[in-house]
Amino acid sequence: MNSNVLAYLGDAVYELKIREKIINNSSLAKVNDMQSKSLEYVSAKSQRKHLEKLLEINFLNEEEIREFKRGRNSSTGKSKSSDIITYRIATGFEALIGYLYIEKKYQRIDEIIEKIVEG
Repeated sequence: MNSNVLAYLGDAVYELKIREKIINNSSLAKVNDMQSKSLEYVSAKSQRKHLEKLLEINFLNEEEIREFKRGRNSSTGKSKSSDIITYRIATGFEALIGYLYIEKKYQRIDEIIEKIVEG
């Protein structure tokens, strides 16, 4: 599957998982507060930060790194809110999540989300 399609899917899956985490693990009562909290995870800048941390601690396996790089390298879009490198890394991260979803590796997605949220 095309990496940009995987990124498109991965963006939706990732945001849904983050929203679930915020709803289930938060004392926030207002939707606006939940939305603000989710931006700590779903913006291109934060996705880059979290992906780089996962790489730094060797949390991703070779297959996952390959899919991330494939998505990062195929990125052709532009972002209004981040530089091109940040945008490409975030796209690669979203492609990885999309790949895991297509491969039905739901538990691995949950492990990645848990690692990101726990810091």
